[in-house]
Amino acid sequence: MHHSLASLRAIALAAVLAAASGMLAACDDRQVEAMKLSLKALFDSIKPEALALKGLTPGQSSVEQVRRQMGAPETERVFADGSRRLEYPRGPQGLKTWMVDVGPDGRVVAITQALTAENFAKVHVGMSEDEVRRLLGKPGEVAAYGLKRETVWSWKWLEGGVTQEAYFNVHFGPDGRVTTTSRSDALQGH
Repeated sequence: MHHSLASLRAIALAAVLAAASGMLAACDDRQVEAMKLSLKALFDSIKPEALALKGLTPGQSSVEQVRRQMGAPETERVFADGSRRLEYPRGPQGLKTWMVDVGPDGRVVAITQALTAENFAKVHVGMSEDEVRRLLGKPGEVAAYGLKRETVWSWKWLEGGVTQEAYFNVHFGPDGRVTTTSRSDALQGH
């Protein structure tokens, strides 16, 4: 299944590039540059992980290398000691979110996949939305339920087991604090 997804991404990328090259012919230099940046951002968001992470080595790679390789992060958090965390969710409803931790010296300290059972187990009642976001990254879906006075953030992930993909859901009360977590099946073919 993963090979067919990669093939579909490659075909989609080829179609986008072909359409873009036709549009570029009718643009001035500034428009061409803006379009190139947009296309690079699109490619970075769908780039296969083997390419996105290729050559990035903790202790050796710099934050500049990460940006060149992976593109602009969804979120960048800078901490008091000068270290930072770059967040890279993989596409809409992607199954992985990469967190790149960078030390105060600008060198990569760690590259970790945030959407894991171990990280989900760290979410507990009373956590703030910001604390959950720092741990898991941007949710794939956000749903507000007015009658229940609750907001639910959901991440699609590779759970394994009978159904390979599932959703991990975090429920927040009106105060923006976790009230509970849940799991739901990812509907296949949708």
